[in-house]
Amino acid sequence: MHGLGAGPAVKNLTKVARGVSAAYRLGRRERPDAVFATGGYASVPAAAAAWLLRVPVMVYLPDIEPGLAVRFIARLARKVAVTTSDSTAYFANKRTVVTGYPVRSELTRWEPDQARAALGLAAGPPALLVLGGSKGARSINRALGEVLEEVLSLTQVVHVSGEQDWPQVAERRNALPEGLRSRYHASAYLHEEMGAALAGADLAVCRAGASVLGELPLFGLPAILVPYPYAWRYQKVNADWLASRGAAVVVQDEDMGEQLLPTIRALIEDRSGLERMAERALALARPEAAKRLAKLLLSLAAEGQAPQQVRSEL
Repeated sequence: MHGLGAGPAVKNLTKVARGVSAAYRLGRRERPDAVFATGGYASVPAAAAAWLLRVPVMVYLPDIEPGLAVRFIARLARKVAVTTSDSTAYFANKRTVVTGYPVRSELTRWEPDQARAALGLAAGPPALLVLGGSKGARSINRALGEVLEEVLSLTQVVHVSGEQDWPQVAERRNALPEGLRSRYHASAYLHEEMGAALAGADLAVCRAGASVLGELPLFGLPAILVPYPYAWRYQKVNADWLASRGAAVVVQDEDMGEQLLPTIRALIEDRSGLERMAERALALARPEAAKRLAKLLLSLAAEGQAPQQVRSEL
């Protein structure tokens, strides 16, 4: 409960206690074979109730560093799955398994040439993917808008702005000269074509939520990572992990106005350096992460069936 005063903390603990009671009653009625948790305080009551019912618990840590909820659940869990080996330092090794970050299978169906064609990108020039698709990424949308003409002189741009900033982004696009407008592919969201955007890009600019640990390596996509400054330190740790392995460059949110354009220019103009970053990103990929997690959970569920049968006979 980072940053909470005594009053809100007590209130939240009361909610957790009520949640445990409700989850315990639900568990007795539904009799699950296993419980899978991914952190956050909403998962604490379910994990605690499962432990009380002797139902095996598995917790998965998407980020590099665990928060308080994951640390607590890990004490109750029979298995702790983590995205990277660096996270094993926070848990008992015998219970910890490195799985990687699970990525939706439909993202991976795109080949680069096919992806570029689907997005309307030209085959030759480099392509920049800018993901500003959340409330916390408004500063990315604005920083790009301030230097858009200069960026478009260097590269094609696929910009996913999110709904909140879309009116301003669309207006900015419509005001571009026709020659530059054809290089700017902006939308509020991408759904089926999100995989195409990742597969067709040469460089990304985005936040550093846990998904970057799976998606960027899977596509071998170098990135300029801008950690969200109000997300405790999770995003900073994620960004630093990729940067320390040569797969990304970190720009702080407050520095984007000065550093975004020169950082993009330096990376786009250094093709060999960008290729090295792509190779280092790809070396971090764990494409079978979802299967590993599923196998672990099914194994735990099998362990949980015997106690269920015993309880049903009592």
